Amino acid sequence: MDKLKPDAILFDMDGVLVDSLDSWWAALDDAMRFFKQDGLSREEFVEKYWGQDLYYTLEKLGFDPGIVNRCNLAYENHIDKVKIYQGVRETLGRLDGIKKGIVTNTPRNRAFQVVRMLGIEQLFDTIVTSDDVSRGKPSPEIVFKACKNLGVEPEKTILVGDTHSDVDAGHDAGCRVFGIDIVADYTIKNISDLVGFLEL
Repeated sequence: MDKLKPDAILFDMDGVLVDSLDSWWAALDDAMRFFKQDGLSREEFVEKYWGQDLYYTLEKLGFDPGIVNRCNLAYENHIDKVKIYQGVRETLGRLDGIKKGIVTNTPRNRAFQVVRMLGIEQLFDTIVTSDDVSRGKPSPEIVFKACKNLGVEPEKTILVGDTHSDVDAGHDAGCRVFGIDIVADYTIKNISDLVGFLEL
């Protein structure tokens, strides 16, 4: 197999670089209970909300926009649950010389809070969040913006994600997509597997 030589690699944050599922589930559950809505199970959260643009999804389902703002506030109370995946720092270090970016549907303040808390902000050349675009993933807008920031073409860029939203956004932008435990152009088990496909 010929090795790939991308000009840039874009990473989704939640589910790729960090394990934050339980923190976001707890935050949304808190927000829904604050607004006198029924809480939700972890399974329901994964099925209906995980990997989507939260603002857009809640709006589509008819929720009060205040729930999203409350969720963003409540997330700070659960940020201690966020953990960096094993091998992330080592893998990013091996990609030295390739431009790297984060494309995340997480709001800007929380995304930067996470990367700074974990000490990985300096490993990326750009970080684009849902607050920086009109629509988050699965729209490709966030990918186009990151590529523009990096001065690269999407066709020469790899996107690494773990949800259908990531795959759709990457494909619609023209990227090659690596899916973590999800069908994409290439399917891998974790971020460390990416290195074996690249010409470094």
